[in-house]
Amino acid sequence: MRDVDLCILVTEPTPFGLHDLKLTVDVVRDIGVPFGVIVNRDGIGDDRVETYCREERIPLLAKIPNDLEIAKAYSRGVPLVEALPQYKDLFREIFEKAKELV
Repeated sequence: MRDVDLCILVTEPTPFGLHDLKLTVDVVRDIGVPFGVIVNRDGIGDDRVETYCREERIPLLAKIPNDLEIAKAYSRGVPLVEALPQYKDLFREIFEKAKELV
């Protein structure tokens, strides 16, 4: 993570995801790199990741839903926004939020 402008941490909204996120946040903070979080497979767990991010003032860049069509596109090696153009706006928002953090 050294020598990067921004670190985007991706996690799932599960107890294991939150545990790993907390460990990674500690490392990123020690290094001093700006960062934000994306919640992947939103809807499979609970809201503890979002609560943690809010309490720790960590920017939440996006929540990507738990969508079988995303998994199918990924398994075929097709870029998400090509297979499912309805997600283009979500990834534009991620890009815009990320630019603000740098």
